[in-house]
Amino acid sequence: METISLEDAKRVVAAAEKKAADIGCPMDIAVVDGGGNLKAFVRMDDAFLGSVDIAINKAFTAVAFKMPTEDLAKAAQVGEPIFGINTTNDGRVVIFGGGVPLRRGGDIVGAVGVSTGTVPQDQEVAEAGAAAF
Repeated sequence: METISLEDAKRVVAAAEKKAADIGCPMDIAVVDGGGNLKAFVRMDDAFLGSVDIAINKAFTAVAFKMPTEDLAKAAQVGEPIFGINTTNDGRVVIFGGGVPLRRGGDIVGAVGVSTGTVPQDQEVAEAGAAAF
């Protein structure tokens, strides 16, 4: 299985950290490898302590389900086909924006997860990190 290197992970974190600073919102930023294992993490000054696990779990979710957490959220609403999915995997599944897979060619080799801001801010920062990959 191809995966993300530490150098790649650091580049993703740095880009996400820059975007978070640009929008004035400190963030918890996690990058996981293709197996969902933590590869790099940054907790910016004043980022929420409670968002550490959320950021890591957003990245895990994006890898585990091979999609942005923002997309998973739509299918997990009441009345939708995968309602309740967030209760699986020991509660690690996050069903709101801020987790984005990292792709090399057609393969998902990792993911970035971001938390502390609003959901749109988290998504924006995660996308900035993914764009640097």
